[in-house]
Amino acid sequence: MFTGRFDAMEIRDTHPDDYLASLEDGETRHTMQAVDAAIVAAMPGRNRVLWEGVFWGGTEQTIIGYGDIVQARPRGPDVEWFLVGLARQKNTYSLYVNAVEDGVYLGQRFAERLGKVKLGSASIGFRRLEDLDMEGLADMVARADEITPADPKR
Repeated sequence: MFTGRFDAMEIRDTHPDDYLASLEDGETRHTMQAVDAAIVAAMPGRNRVLWEGVFWGGTEQTIIGYGDIVQARPRGPDVEWFLVGLARQKNTYSLYVNAVEDGVYLGQRFAERLGKVKLGSASIGFRRLEDLDMEGLADMVARADEITPADPKR
């Protein structure tokens, strides 16, 4: 049941590599591993963990989170969250880029360089790996890394 709280998502002990290896569909596994590798390369030294639980809207999610941030919420306390996230949905893949520059989410700033994607405020959806411009992704994630303070030690 959806609690309406961000904190319904929790960091799990499962390593992201184990999660990726567990994906049964070969194309899904390949896409997730390729995007994961691009994010890791663009954000060296950032924490990489698996988040699971009920996400906004009440859906169960598994999200690989890269980088640690504290995000202010309009109502309620600030929450620990990820700088960049990667998730597989039923029919699409989702990237979440929680970095803002000059009041604009980086996904919006890099929109023209990301390929055939669907944009939300901090979310970027795509259906196939071929739809996502990997160079644009790498540049956007590297910029998120540049403008966000380093992760605290875990």
